[in-house]
Amino acid sequence: MLGNVAETKKVHADSSTFTQGLSKQEVYAQIREQAEGLFFEQRNWVCNLANTASLLWHGLRSLPPPSSSVNWAGFYVLDASKPNQLILGPFQGQVACQTIAFGRGVCGAAAQTGATQLVEDVDKFPGHIACDAASKSEIVVPIVQNGRVVAIIDIDCAELNGFDEEDKTGLEELAQLIAESSDF
Repeated sequence: MLGNVAETKKVHADSSTFTQGLSKQEVYAQIREQAEGLFFEQRNWVCNLANTASLLWHGLRSLPPPSSSVNWAGFYVLDASKPNQLILGPFQGQVACQTIAFGRGVCGAAAQTGATQLVEDVDKFPGHIACDAASKSEIVVPIVQNGRVVAIIDIDCAELNGFDEEDKTGLEELAQLIAESSDF
């Protein structure tokens, strides 16, 4: 038996292992639980977002379609050098756009409004930025600290209607945890 809290929260590669057959709700619960353990005594946003990108990638891809068709999972963070601009953060998937202005595309809309954007068909979203032509749907959730958006969670899916209210709830809870656990 491990003797103290730090030992019980030890980071391990198995954190991103998800058993097949879990429900989406169970996968999001595991993502949150693993993130809490990984964030223990670690407030650096780069570390926390990098590990969370891995958890999201592996967790969602362990589910049946359309969740298993996620083709990008990661973050954009507030660009310290330019107000009202996001810059690419940690992610899993193909290379991506490096900067996104507030109000531009799905990510920019979430950053500007501070509201989750759940897009069933990206081709119908005005001003959608197509970093990967394979992406058909997208969900973007703002991470808010002290009343301002400091980052966003961005997940793309290669199928239409890849995300639903269950994803929205799970990701908004994760965004809150990140906001409480990370120094941006």
